Amino acid sequence: MSIHARLNPEAQSNLDAQRRASIVTSLIIAILSVILVVLILFFILLPSLMIKSPIIVAYSSGSEEEDPLQQKRITREVTPKPNAPSSSLAKVMASVTPSPTAVPIPEIEAVPALTYGFRDDIGKGWGTGGNGGGGGFGRIPATMRKRCSAADRMRRLKQSGGNEACEEAVVKALRWFKKVQRRDGSWGGSSQVAQTGLVLLAYLGHCETPLSEEFGEAVTNGMVYLIENSVKNKGRLCTNRGDNHWVYEHGIATYALAEAYMFCRLLGLNIPNLKDSVQLGVQWIIDNQNSSGGWEYGFDEGSRGGDMSITAWQLQALKAGYHTRLDFRNMPECINKALDYCEGRQNSNGGFGYTGTSPVGGGHFTLTGAGVLCFQQHKGSGHRAARKGMDYIDQHARISYQGGPCNLYEHYYVSQAAINHGGKSWLDYNDKFRDTLLSGQQGDGHFRAPPNPGPGNKNDPVYHTALATLMLEVYYRYLPGTGFGL
Repeated sequence: MSIHARLNPEAQSNLDAQRRASIVTSLIIAILSVILVVLILFFILLPSLMIKSPIIVAYSSGSEEEDPLQQKRITREVTPKPNAPSSSLAKVMASVTPSPTAVPIPEIEAVPALTYGFRDDIGKGWGTGGNGGGGGFGRIPATMRKRCSAADRMRRLKQSGGNEACEEAVVKALRWFKKVQRRDGSWGGSSQVAQTGLVLLAYLGHCETPLSEEFGEAVTNGMVYLIENSVKNKGRLCTNRGDNHWVYEHGIATYALAEAYMFCRLLGLNIPNLKDSVQLGVQWIIDNQNSSGGWEYGFDEGSRGGDMSITAWQLQALKAGYHTRLDFRNMPECINKALDYCEGRQNSNGGFGYTGTSPVGGGHFTLTGAGVLCFQQHKGSGHRAARKGMDYIDQHARISYQGGPCNLYEHYYVSQAAINHGGKSWLDYNDKFRDTLLSGQQGDGHFRAPPNPGPGNKNDPVYHTALATLMLEVYYRYLPGTGFGL
């Protein structure tokens, strides 16, 4: 006899419900497991499913050779303030390796802007002008390496009508300057501030800076001399303030320091007190403009109201000062007023007079190049006063280092005005001045006293050599005040 336990109906019903729930749960878990496995396999296989056959692109190499760059290492030394220059003066920066270029290549390249005007109210500045010639500086390469390359300099020199003899003469002159530099860093037997400014402009025009292998120490010493003069005279650059001709010295030296500041800023050079000297020097010019719009001896008001010769140097300094990107009070108003003054000095024949519309001493208008350059720098070569002045130059410019006239002061301006104007004016003028100017250089590099020098002459070989060198650099000169904008 077997005994079987029997569940009551309610318990049996609960047991059946639990069995059904267990089966459903097992099915759901199985389905989810299958889905999970499928997803895992999908993501594993997805990259291989998306691979496509690669597209092969072939490039043909050009035949143009790469321009090799030498790696430069630059060491920096910081000095607390400018000290009296000496043969042992440490350079602010020194290149470790020699270079065929005047400026060793920094680690970064600075790309200057090529806008020469002062906003819209002054004009767009440098232009080719004339009859479509290449007198402007628009083709200047944008980097320091290309602008200061000896090869590029020679290329542009030849394109503009120069030759190897021009470059050789410039280098000989720069070496002569280095040899005759005074122990305090200055040049010249008198008016050392002005003459040091002119020589410094000649070095900078050849792209020689404190970094230059051959001329770096001479450039540095000249800069320090001018900076110390500015510090001593509270921004007024002069050899002797008792001589009211110091207005010339201030304009020339400020012009030179402003251009030096431009190069130093591009190269990352911090020359103590250089920025302050430029700031004070340019602002002094603005603040001491004559009520006539020009500038007078000693920066006085005076009854003359200034003259064209003094005014031209101040306007060159203002142009260079603008390109420093420093802030100056009332600069646009000052320049506009000065250009109105210059236009009032222009004769109906196109020539620019001295204090009025008549030339110095009568006869030839020797300041015409100065007037033309002022308008080219601040209004552009197409300005009516600049074009009218060039017409006068085309007809009347004369220079001969053999028998005269040979007014280097006049032709310092005319050479710049002519190449900026370009076209036939430049071609004709280049034929007039190039070879005769070269004939004036002596074996040691200096230029002898010119015959029949006319107004503006100074009997000093440093003065003659500086002006002649600046004229020969006109083929490639590209600095802030005279053709290079930053």
